[in-house]
Amino acid sequence: MKNISYIATKPYCTSTGFQASNPATGETIEGSFANNTVEHVGIACAAAEEAFVKYSRTSDKARAEFLQEIATQIENRKDSIVARAMLETGLPEMRLAGEVGRTCGQLRMFASTLDEGSWVRAVIDTANPERTPLPKPDVRLTTAPMGPVVVFGASNFPLAFSTAGGDTASALAAGCPVIVKAHGSHPGTAILVAEAINEAIHICEMPAGVFSILSSDISRIGVDMVKDLRVSAVGFTGSLGGGRALFDLCKQRSTPIPFYGELGSTNPVFLLPETLSTKTEALAQEFVASMNMGCGQFCTNPGILVALKGDKLNEFIELSKQALANVAPQTMLSAGIHSAYESGAEKMQAAKGVEVVATGAKGGINQAESLIVKVSADTWLENPDLEHEVFGPFNLIVECDTPDQMLKIVQRMYGHLTATLHASENDLLQSSALVDKLRDKVGRIILNNWPTGVEVCQAMQHGGPYPAATFSATSVGGRAIDRWVRPVAYQNMTDSLLPDTLKNSNPLGILRLVDGEYTRKAW
Repeated sequence: MKNISYIATKPYCTSTGFQASNPATGETIEGSFANNTVEHVGIACAAAEEAFVKYSRTSDKARAEFLQEIATQIENRKDSIVARAMLETGLPEMRLAGEVGRTCGQLRMFASTLDEGSWVRAVIDTANPERTPLPKPDVRLTTAPMGPVVVFGASNFPLAFSTAGGDTASALAAGCPVIVKAHGSHPGTAILVAEAINEAIHICEMPAGVFSILSSDISRIGVDMVKDLRVSAVGFTGSLGGGRALFDLCKQRSTPIPFYGELGSTNPVFLLPETLSTKTEALAQEFVASMNMGCGQFCTNPGILVALKGDKLNEFIELSKQALANVAPQTMLSAGIHSAYESGAEKMQAAKGVEVVATGAKGGINQAESLIVKVSADTWLENPDLEHEVFGPFNLIVECDTPDQMLKIVQRMYGHLTATLHASENDLLQSSALVDKLRDKVGRIILNNWPTGVEVCQAMQHGGPYPAATFSATSVGGRAIDRWVRPVAYQNMTDSLLPDTLKNSNPLGILRLVDGEYTRKAW
């Protein structure tokens, strides 16, 4: 079937389509995908709006079973999904097989969140009619799903941050229908995953409009999706420029909506003196491995490294140079991403005061040449552009004259997803102000580890102050579900009309805050 997309499980074909290309060879890949129009956006949004009425009122148990079934259907198609994704992204089989596992793990994590049930954070303050001078009413607080959600597929994660990725999984868990804008670099992968979701919809007898997927080889379709007034929220992972444009559109609507965007982060790493002195070689090896993981195309790639100038930093740089020489060239996700990387790297090299210290091997078509440059702290502080993300295997080392300069760097920084400290106990004791200030700048602080590799677990925070994210909300972990719900209070409501989360009998057995005490008891 040519020029295909799916709206409410039905295939929609368009008169024109586009094809994906293999970034490793530049060749066009078999299969064509829909150039959807604003008309198709309207059909998908209408279907989602209709589905919301029923889907938002399904039980947590039913939605958990739906998420589990999506994971099962993806696993049933694992071989074909991985094979297609390899063609469309240039990523190796092992990486993509692991991403299938992560995608299914996210779905099942949210299913377990729903099964446990306390995620709604129910609060009950019972009435006190004898209170003076005014009686106290009965007030009860829970959450309600917001409505249809638009999710933009990410370029760097064709599975875990795309069609059935974290945004889709958490929105479906919350009770919100999802309309996905497939990423133009891996549309075939997106369609295969969409077919898995469609099958789960049929098996679990969910309303068809709970999921649709649209595509286009131009950006206009995404604008039309965001502007449709039936959409209640947007999830996005991508560039600062593109994300900011969509964010502004969300604010300019007659009914503004939240835009949960992950827009860019350079994830600063701080090498503190004692640890740099005692673990120089190990740190250099780990650093080069982290910055080149996935060809540097992870949102937590360490793009800035900060340390005190001196012999040990010089030794670290020399060892990093040696390690980088042994890294084989890697194919980037697309020709567009490769072009943007080369442009960003060239701009950084041309900036005043920047010195190239190490380069990786040159490669073939769409393969990135790894690059490490350095700059003085004074120069970095004078030029905010040096903090901008270069998406790929790039790192800027900032040489500080004093510990106080390190603190000034943190104070001047934008928001980031992560900050990493390689430090001994003694280092930390002498740098308490640095650690404290980092809390205001990032979503996750890492000690003696590297930022690449985000653990999918209930405690994970994958967001940060702008521009790392638009609202500091996490897109990974249990609390990602909070983005798609809103608080609703019931005052003096009869018990029979309350949602199960707030009924006196606590039929779900969830943990609730009742008159200031957490309990699972009924009364």
